[in-house]
Amino acid sequence: MTAVLRVGVGSAFGSCGELLQGVTACDSRDFLVTLPITRGAVAVFEPDPHRDTLTVIPGRKTKSATLARALLARSPAVRGGVLTLLGDLPEGKGLASSTADLVATARAVADAEGREITAAEIETELRCIEPSDGVMHPGAVAFCHREVRLLALLGALPPLTIVTADEGGQIDTVAFNRHRPTFTTAAKREYSALLAELATAVAAGDVAAIGAVATRSAEMSTILRSRPHLDTTIAAARDLGAAGVVVAHSGTTTGILLDETDPQLDAKIAAAQRVCTGFAESITVHRTWRPYPPDCSVAPDFVTARAAVEVVSR
Repeated sequence: MTAVLRVGVGSAFGSCGELLQGVTACDSRDFLVTLPITRGAVAVFEPDPHRDTLTVIPGRKTKSATLARALLARSPAVRGGVLTLLGDLPEGKGLASSTADLVATARAVADAEGREITAAEIETELRCIEPSDGVMHPGAVAFCHREVRLLALLGALPPLTIVTADEGGQIDTVAFNRHRPTFTTAAKREYSALLAELATAVAAGDVAAIGAVATRSAEMSTILRSRPHLDTTIAAARDLGAAGVVVAHSGTTTGILLDETDPQLDAKIAAAQRVCTGFAESITVHRTWRPYPPDCSVAPDFVTARAAVEVVSR
């Protein structure tokens, strides 16, 4: 009996830079912590049983084309069709646009086959393509981006607004990750301590503590590339009462973190935008998902903060 094919749809959220990015002390594993936002990618796959070729729209999405062809080559039901990618994440800015495209693509092809694809399966597929963010997992996660492997689920973030400044240009994630900086033992220990603090802060919904970890990670990121505007941005964010500052460690954006429950939120958004005009080519306001992204059918059963801390302390 011939399989009944359907138009497949998949989605994935983006990440507004990283709350933390560093190296574990125990085994020197590179990791980042995602900051899920309400923008992302959508993929639509229209299978065609009469063809064995793939058309990708827009054509520049070559990584998604590579992934879709690999999935179709192993599919028992379909070999060709049209893959269309939509979304509102700018490319090369550190918002996980490439990974979001790939995750959405994998979900769309699987959906066309009438099945679900797990986050672990997606990791396996992406491992052959590029270093990736952890946006195939719900909520904030610690993710080994070079290995394309989950380190720890941290949980749903409290409601945050991020006033994000783009300093211009683009950064190629693959090229950026070819060069691995040397981290001191002290830096590795600090990164692991920060990850433990962040796991506890996320579990408690402690916006101030989350912001403090993000700010420290932003400061430490200058080993990766120069950020001449960072010190003044951190000082200005502190003066206006923001939770902290977050950066895209391999991107071109710097964000000011604000607590959405703050009664002065609107005024602080305006103040943060004024701060960003000093160095930004464009300014965007992002918001976190609450309590978790819509591509999860049920609330995820997150590990506790204690368990997350144990993962990075072994």
